[in-house]
Amino acid sequence: MKKLTFGMVGGGQGAFIGEIHRRGVLLNDLAEMKAGCFSRNYDKSLKTAEAWSIAPERVYHTYQEMAEAEAGRADGIDFVIIVTPNVSHYEIAKCFMEHDIHVMCDKPLAMTTVQAEELQTIAKERDIQFGMTYTYTGYPIIRQAREMIRNGAIGDIVHVRVQHPEDWVIESVSPEQEKDAKLPWRFDPACVGSGLCTGDLATHAEQMLVQFTGLHVKRVLAMFDIYPKYLSLETNTTVLLDLGDGIQGELWASQIAIGKPCAAGIYVIGTEGALEWNHETPSILRYTKRNGTTQILEAGREYTYKESSRLCYASVGHHDGFNEAFGTIYRSYCEVLLAKKENRQPENYTFPTIDDGVDGMRFVEACVESHKNGNVWVEIKR
Repeated sequence: MKKLTFGMVGGGQGAFIGEIHRRGVLLNDLAEMKAGCFSRNYDKSLKTAEAWSIAPERVYHTYQEMAEAEAGRADGIDFVIIVTPNVSHYEIAKCFMEHDIHVMCDKPLAMTTVQAEELQTIAKERDIQFGMTYTYTGYPIIRQAREMIRNGAIGDIVHVRVQHPEDWVIESVSPEQEKDAKLPWRFDPACVGSGLCTGDLATHAEQMLVQFTGLHVKRVLAMFDIYPKYLSLETNTTVLLDLGDGIQGELWASQIAIGKPCAAGIYVIGTEGALEWNHETPSILRYTKRNGTTQILEAGREYTYKESSRLCYASVGHHDGFNEAFGTIYRSYCEVLLAKKENRQPENYTFPTIDDGVDGMRFVEACVESHKNGNVWVEIKR
C-alpha cells in the first residue's frame, strides 16, 4: 500500500504534544513525516528535524512558506498536523486548506465558532479531509460501546454522566501569584479563547459523549469555578445537559481535581442496561443488563465488534495506552485519506472530523454564555 506523507507545524523539541502526535501517526506505518515548521525559532526547527530525520531543505521558517512550498512540489505532503497553541489553529488550518493540503488538528479547532464555521465551509468547498484529535475517543473499547448502543444492548438511553477531571493546574500553579510573574500561555485568554477548563477538558468530555452514544448536546446550563482566584478563566466546569428527546445529562471537567491526574470517564444508563468506561482502566468496559450481573468486557476479545477489535495494538490483558489512542485516530484518518487519493470507496471508519470540532466550539461558547448570564439554559444552534 502506498504511504501518505505529512508535515507538522509546531511540536518542536521539548513540546510534549508534538512527540505524542508523531508517535501516534507512525504507529500504523501508513504515513511518513517529510516536512515541518516545528518552531518559530528556525534553529530549533532544524534540531528537531535532525532528530526526526527530516531533510533540512524541507524545514521551513514559517507555516506560510511551508504550505506554499509543499503545495508546489510533485512530492509535496498529503496532510499537515497542527500542534500549536489554540490561537493559531485557525490561521494555519486555513492557509494549508487554501493550498489544498489535508489537515489533522489538535483541539480546539479555533478560537471562536465563527472561525470554526469558516474552516468547515472551506473544507467542504475544497474537499479537504479534516480530522481532530479528541484523543480519548480513540481507545478501541469506546468503539465497542458505540456499536453496542447502536445494536440496542442497553435499550433507549435515559441519562448520561460524563467527566474529565485532571489536577495539573492545582499541582503546578502557585495559589498566590508573585508580582509581575508571567503565567504560561495556557492561562491567557488571548491564546486559549473564552474558556480555559471548558476549552481544554470539557470539550474532550463533550466529544466522548458524542462518540460513545451518538447523541448531541442540545442545551447547556453551566457554572464555572476559578482557582487560584487571580486567574482570568475557569479551572472547574459543571454543566447540566439537555440531549433531546427527554434525555438529560451531567458533565464535569476540572483542572483542580486533586488525586485525578487524568480520570476521563462516561456512564450511560439505558432502559435495558448501562455501560461505563474510565480512562484509568482504558481497555475495560463495564456492561450491566437490567436486573443482571455486571460484565467486564475487554478490548481485543473475540466477542468484541470488528470496529473495536481491529484497532487493538496489544493482545488481551496488555492494555493499549495514550500513544495508541492517538494511533487509532490517525489509522482511520489515513486509511480514509488513502482511499480518497486512490479514488476508491473507503471503509466506514470513524474519527473525529471538522464537524466535531465546530460542535466543540459551539459547546464552549454556549457554556461561557450560560455562566455569564447567571447559569441559565443556552441552546446550541446548528
